[in-house]
Amino acid sequence: MPVFDYDPPERFVAGAVGQPGSRTFFLQARGQGRLTTVALEKFQVAALADRLDELLDEVLRRGEGSVPVPAVAPAALTDNAPLDVPISEDFRVGVMALAWDSEAAQVIIEAKEAVAEDEEFEPSPLVEPTVLRVHISPGAARAFTKRAMALVAAGRPPCPLCAQPLDAEGHICVRLNGYRGSSASSAGGGE
Repeated sequence: MPVFDYDPPERFVAGAVGQPGSRTFFLQARGQGRLTTVALEKFQVAALADRLDELLDEVLRRGEGSVPVPAVAPAALTDNAPLDVPISEDFRVGVMALAWDSEAAQVIIEAKEAVAEDEEFEPSPLVEPTVLRVHISPGAARAFTKRAMALVAAGRPPCPLCAQPLDAEGHICVRLNGYRGSSASSAGGGE
């Protein structure tokens, strides 16, 4: 199986191309003169960000590793730059996995190529899917998560009270306890 391994990458980000509602999402890793770009779905970006946060919170709670795990993304690691060009898809992501390497105090993220399922033919056991594997610090993982969450939220209408993007299920406004908003609702509730 071909593996694009970055230990650590110079840059690892999620990004999107296109207008909200018709965007294509990517993960991109760069290092040692190489650039790997893989396509994935919006829900996969959101799931990766959520699971990364959960993993780091658990490591923080347990006090594992020799490197401190930041509770929030360090400002110095913020990356708001656009994706590197050319944006050339190396493969489409099917399955992703996360792991914590306590010896290296790093997060390992693997994105495995989607395998086409054909009802007539079984996939060849000789053809292994391609994998993107990155090893990043806890701080870089928090920064990735912050950018990925903002990317997923982009294009959603803002809450009329706190200006945070509304998700499809609405949210509980942080400024007005009890207010549940959605893009189709009007303000209501109270303290």
